[in-house]
Amino acid sequence: MRIGIVILPDQRWSVASGRWRRAEQYGFDHAWTYDHLGWRDLVDGPWFDAVPTLTAAAMVTDRIRLGTFVASPNFRHPVHFTREITALDDISRGRLLVGVGAGGIGFDAEVLGRPELTPRRRVDRFAEFLTLLDLLLSNDRVDFAGDYYQAVDARSTPGPAQSPRTPLVVAANGPRALRLAARYGDGWVTTGAQALDDEQAWWRSIAEVSAAFTEAEAEAGRTLDRYLNLDSSPVLSLSSPDAFADAVGRAARLGFTDVIAHWPRPSGWYAGDEKVLEMVAPMLPELRTS
Repeated sequence: MRIGIVILPDQRWSVASGRWRRAEQYGFDHAWTYDHLGWRDLVDGPWFDAVPTLTAAAMVTDRIRLGTFVASPNFRHPVHFTREITALDDISRGRLLVGVGAGGIGFDAEVLGRPELTPRRRVDRFAEFLTLLDLLLSNDRVDFAGDYYQAVDARSTPGPAQSPRTPLVVAANGPRALRLAARYGDGWVTTGAQALDDEQAWWRSIAEVSAAFTEAEAEAGRTLDRYLNLDSSPVLSLSSPDAFADAVGRAARLGFTDVIAHWPRPSGWYAGDEKVLEMVAPMLPELRTS
């Protein structure tokens, strides 16, 4: 079991830099930040971009893996995003993880003035996004013509620092997206069922989507790492050390290789006490093998 932490990009670097350093010092395996132009009721800020945030994080850490949680086609184009990935992978010395998802509704989908897409069309777009991103990260030159994206002699030299390419961790819950994750991903991340108030019902949804992904893996003839966003549960994973240990153990029993929690915030989303994080840190070695 590998254990990660999300650090929202809602603090100036003078504050945030210490969190990224502490994430590594605490012994987390990976650290992530949200890749949005604005997120829910935090849209009025402060809010900072994921790419420069991860670049700065790479400069103040040495070991911990760093990732987007998650980038989406709402405002990312694979050609430009590939250049950013290549730069980040180089700066971090091969520590980058690229979390990607289909993109939902809300601020990211509206701020550029584009028409709202149906769920089916969002998955259509995501299929093209993944196809082109995979091609660009795996080849020096790419031509591509799709309904949503085009690339004309796009270049990606020198390519990612990691081989054969920077790992893609694909977010998916629905049947078609699960198949895309199994085909293009190096890892799969899930939130399970959304907006559930019942913790046990949420864990049942995790078991169900995990079983569905097993079928998608078998169809693709592949086996991927499995990431679980623990804080999609109605109970914050870092509400207490016991709650965190229980959540990690349950994820392990369901076959997940990685879990991801959120750095506690003073109020609002992921509200909690940083003292719990400090208490959990010494537990990480034991939790990895439990």
